[in-house]
Amino acid sequence: MSDPTDIDSDEEEFAESTLIEAIENQIESDDPPAAKATFNKLALVGYEREDILNLMAHVLAYEIDAMLEDDRAFDTQWYETALRALPELPPEKD
Repeated sequence: MSDPTDIDSDEEEFAESTLIEAIENQIESDDPPAAKATFNKLALVGYEREDILNLMAHVLAYEIDAMLEDDRAFDTQWYETALRALPELPPEKD
């Protein structure tokens, strides 16, 4: 029988890889434009690709969480603003 923490870990890995895949798709399609601009800006100042994708995935996860919590549509304007603010992350929720 597997340990319940194995399940949590698997779910977290799946969520993380799904978010990173979404970010990669945004960069490739240049939609929203802030995704590619943010990636290029952070790469230019020396961030590694993996670190950039993780920062951007954090912002996407933050907005998805807020969207679900507040039962509202995805706020593209907030999302693009938060991406452009990287490497500064959105504030932690209480």
